Amino acid sequence: MKAHHHFNDPEWDGEPLEPEPKAPGYPRPDPEAPDRVNERPEPAPRRQRAKVRLADGKERNIQHMMCTSFWHPDGTPMSAAQFMEQLFGKLPEFFRDEDELRAIWSAPDTRRRLLDGLSEHGFGGDQLSEMQRVIDAEKSDLFDVLAHVAYAMPPLTRDARADHARAQINLEFPEKQKAFLHFVLQHYVRVGVEELDQDKLPPLLKLRYGNSIADAVAELGRPDEIGALFAGFQRYLYEQDAV
Repeated sequence: MKAHHHFNDPEWDGEPLEPEPKAPGYPRPDPEAPDRVNERPEPAPRRQRAKVRLADGKERNIQHMMCTSFWHPDGTPMSAAQFMEQLFGKLPEFFRDEDELRAIWSAPDTRRRLLDGLSEHGFGGDQLSEMQRVIDAEKSDLFDVLAHVAYAMPPLTRDARADHARAQINLEFPEKQKAFLHFVLQHYVRVGVEELDQDKLPPLLKLRYGNSIADAVAELGRPDEIGALFAGFQRYLYEQDAV
């Protein structure tokens, strides 16, 4: 009896054991450490911008200190501002005003001729895509690059242009054509204006209808009508009131 008295008897129970160390990963809280529970994470650094004033007296915004890959014809690097100035000086050789730019860009064949002409003068697709990054318009269209450089127009996103086009499509086309054009717009928003090249029509039809051209013809019309449908709807993307 009274065995509980042995709990305090060193000869019966031995010397008290040292407490077992805690498992790794659970450090004892430091009472001197500051309380970080309510601390907010550091905000992401804001993109620094610089302004470029071109010969028309209007300013354009570019991302400051951004690594770019623009080059003079002699192989020496140039800044984004220098490239923008050169492009600004060359664009009047390709279109007279904003309306002509919209008209050219709205059709796949004239858009391709414009891009080929710019490329021949050192303003190729890679350089224009780089300028797209510089003006923070990666979700926009290459049209917006040219319009921003030429006329200081603020870029619109491809999403906004597609929304405007969908509204027009819903008013003007029957259901089956409407469904195909909505499918095309999804690819345009995700990839870019290159999805609207005329040579992209066959792969888009194959994605939509598989290998059954008969199904595409049954829903959309004869091949020449499908081509006209694909080219014609694109004007809705570049109308002046697209927002």
